Amino acid sequence: MNEADALDIVQSAIWAVLMASSPAVIAAMVVGIAIALLQALTQIQEMTLTFIPKIIAILLISLVSAPFVGSIIMSFSTSLYARIETGF
Repeated sequence: MNEADALDIVQSAIWAVLMASSPAVIAAMVVGIAIALLQALTQIQEMTLTFIPKIIAILLISLVSAPFVGSIIMSFSTSLYARIETGF
């Protein structure tokens, strides 16, 4: 295993983490922007108002996107084990 192989594995791992976490991050961002807009329109400046809707949104999106996240993790693991099996 040389430096190019290690760099390729790290790049694949980072890409897998980004793709696996993107549904939850996008859901939290959308809910956060919606709550911030609601707070700006109604002038309710409660800091704790965003926590519960974000948590609920992240849990629901995690339930819905679990097969997608599992497939990404499975494909990364399969490719990594294939590289180990063939000796890189």
